[in-house]
Amino acid sequence: MVKQLQSPIALIVFAYLVVYIVWGSTFFFIEKALHVFPPFVIGSIRFLIAGALLMGYCKIKGYRLFERTAVKQAMFVGFLLLFLDMAAVIWSEQYISSGIVSIISAATVIWFIVLDKPRWKENFTSPTTVIGLVMGFIGVFMLFAEQIFKGSDDEHDQSMILIAMIVMTMGTIAWTIGSLYSKYSRKPTDYDDESEDNKSRKPKDLHVSVKTAWQMLTAGVVFTVVGATNGDYARFDAASVPLEYWGTIVYLIIMGSILAFSSYIWLLQVRPATEVSTHAYVNPIVALLLAHFFTDHIVTGLQILGLSIVLSSVLLMNWRMYSDSKLIHNFKRKRRIKKLRNMAPKASIPRIVEIAEFAESNKKENVKNI
Repeated sequence: MVKQLQSPIALIVFAYLVVYIVWGSTFFFIEKALHVFPPFVIGSIRFLIAGALLMGYCKIKGYRLFERTAVKQAMFVGFLLLFLDMAAVIWSEQYISSGIVSIISAATVIWFIVLDKPRWKENFTSPTTVIGLVMGFIGVFMLFAEQIFKGSDDEHDQSMILIAMIVMTMGTIAWTIGSLYSKYSRKPTDYDDESEDNKSRKPKDLHVSVKTAWQMLTAGVVFTVVGATNGDYARFDAASVPLEYWGTIVYLIIMGSILAFSSYIWLLQVRPATEVSTHAYVNPIVALLLAHFFTDHIVTGLQILGLSIVLSSVLLMNWRMYSDSKLIHNFKRKRRIKKLRNMAPKASIPRIVEIAEFAESNKKENVKNI
């Protein structure tokens, strides 16, 4: 259970704006950077520098930087999440709009439902989850159909668009596998053993920021190796890159990889996870708007419909999580009290409210004592 801390509302709003807008805008800035940077050079520079900066910050904070098992796991997750998935995003944006890429990314939750085997029984017995899964596939299929049959005369371009859509989909699957591995590889004893003997020993796990730094550095190294072997670095002339495009790389490093991630982690500590997860609905909208107003890509009605279907499917697949949230419980409680007010005699209303408030405060006290 996340302990929700008292934080200034302005800081919370700022963090949400960063997570909503900055993460959504990274798709656009990647597409912009591709005008002058080869794909694997973008990933190489971005993650090597971001990882080094984050690791330096962790060193200053005094976090433990190395534990063999944790680092190996972080490197594997970094390869899947930040190399395979981000390589798919960057490479695909050479051929398809950043807005389309962002919508396919939003559909990642489909693969969480399909590939999370330990939760198959729970997922596939839930009507809202199954309906959301079907809708998600329909929305993605619509995007594929719209891109493939939009009527280009160049068969090579059409085939590259299809390949880019498939590569992007494979990237989301890699992200899902990496996320599930990270979820299920965590051992309870790494955190949950509070015995005095265990406290006297060094912790087995590393701080989340340290693990993220290792993930970024791993992705940066692999991007560099691939970029050096496939010719990306050979044809890259850093001196000829206009300052404006270096600015896009700085934005991706500072804003996209460091500030947005830090804001996301901080929000998870002070706000409900269900609330923080709403960035999944806003990010593709931001990306689609930026693609429409600041690129040559045309946002069609079918793309907007596909986005609406995908986001609706995400909502349905997460419906149980949202229905169990504190916000929904409070809303239902208020409705029950309102119903009791209308049903009960006026003389009993104060007593009903008093009982309800006592029950709520007693519940909070019990949770606090756990």
